[in-house]
Amino acid sequence: MGEITGRQVFAVTAGAFAVIIGVNLVMAYKAVSTFPGLEVKNSYVASQEFDRKRTAQQALGWTVAPNYEAGRLAIAVNGPEGRPAKLEGFAVQVGRTTERQHDVEPEFIHEAGRFVAPIELARGRWELRVKARAEDGTPFEQRLILTVKG
Repeated sequence: MGEITGRQVFAVTAGAFAVIIGVNLVMAYKAVSTFPGLEVKNSYVASQEFDRKRTAQQALGWTVAPNYEAGRLAIAVNGPEGRPAKLEGFAVQVGRTTERQHDVEPEFIHEAGRFVAPIELARGRWELRVKARAEDGTPFEQRLILTVKG
């Protein structure tokens, strides 16, 4: 092996920085090209609508509790008195917290005061986006995190 020259050190250093800068440019391009940045057209109007919906939903006093065992997802929706809430249009979207491409909406049946659906969930973190309507028409939406172990 010969003597290391200044040109060789410069070439290795410049090559390392070129790789780092190249990777950063690709990641920045992917970040900008996959997210347009626009969630709502008018954030003030959206915040007012959000506050109105949240207040109406909190007035319902519902609690939502998911449970997953042996390929069955059970979700209990209880009113303020602890009994099952009277609701309409119950739907749940199940997916990973990091991506939306494999989200599913299983068919739930009402069984013993809970909504139950057969679904196979792999180990890890899942997001449940629950939507329903109270008998008086008040919309109810809640996002729940479910962790499936082992």
